[in-house]
Amino acid sequence: MRFICNGPVLSDAALTVSKACAVKTITPILECIKLRAENDGLTLTAYDGEISIEKKILAEVLEEGEICVNGKTFSDFVGKIASFEVIVATSDNGISIRYADSETNMQALSSADFPRLGNNSTSGENYFEIKESELKNLISKTVFCCATDESRPILKGCLLEAKDGKLTATALDGFRMACTECAGVNGAGAIKIVCPARTLVEISRMLDGDELLTIYADKNLLSVAVKDTVITSRLYAGEFVRKENIYPVAFTTRLTVRKAELIDSVERASVLIRGDKNNLISFDIKPGKVTVNANSDMGKVEETVAADLDGKELKIAMNGKYLLDALKALDGEETVLSFNTSISPFTLENTEGGDSQYLILPVRTGAQA
Repeated sequence: MRFICNGPVLSDAALTVSKACAVKTITPILECIKLRAENDGLTLTAYDGEISIEKKILAEVLEEGEICVNGKTFSDFVGKIASFEVIVATSDNGISIRYADSETNMQALSSADFPRLGNNSTSGENYFEIKESELKNLISKTVFCCATDESRPILKGCLLEAKDGKLTATALDGFRMACTECAGVNGAGAIKIVCPARTLVEISRMLDGDELLTIYADKNLLSVAVKDTVITSRLYAGEFVRKENIYPVAFTTRLTVRKAELIDSVERASVLIRGDKNNLISFDIKPGKVTVNANSDMGKVEETVAADLDGKELKIAMNGKYLLDALKALDGEETVLSFNTSISPFTLENTEGGDSQYLILPVRTGAQA
């Protein structure tokens, strides 16, 4: 294998696909990027056992072939020589990288052992279409609620349901839940999948326009092409938690508040509870106001924010970070917080035309025990 390539283009491609390289694995080939030179281009591929990223770039191919190199090492190195034209060729010990009047040699592995995820197909019967901007917005409003631990693997994913012209996303980690939807979605039939949060984050990073995107889901795989990059990912199998079993059907207390004012108050309170295990803040809800409280070894915060109350007065405690995440994800100037008791889940949503709802479990304090 031997090819000549533009340095910045090669660096960008290597950085993109390296996101799918495994870290600290007992299988070295999963830490690699496969380089395949053929015809008039170079294809870079990485796969860590769950997600595959493949990117094609132009190159002057002098000799066709393929080889695998450590993804982090290769992407870091070509990033340092991005200002040069680069000549890459296989050698007895791996690959040689020539730039300007210099040459560097790097160890490599045979591509024969590089695994393949499905057929990396961006076609099929089961698919839905959505604008890039709409999908990016939906991901940003949902994915932060996915679980990060291994206790319930399926909760590390986001439930995506495409049906009747809408795409609905649901994520929860056992302490909070996000539900977001967008309209204007086309597709072939109804689709219901659980996609790893990490896959959605990588897809979102590549979206910067308003083009129509086609996402294929078939045989436990998801595949999407963004320009010259193809992402293929395994999907989680199993039954996802039904949001209908969690979301309250009625509320006894509704609080309407200006979102910016509440965010500012909660952020100031969070300064004093920084590092606290529960990030605990509390609300004392009364007609016309909500008092935000936070106590720690560093001090005490007590602030009053104007609010409209519909229903009963209430005192409730919650994780301040979870509250801020939800408030910042909502659109609009005003937010409605709906409660029942001090120990039951509460929700946040926009006052009008909301496409997102968030549910948070409160924190039981000693006074409530």
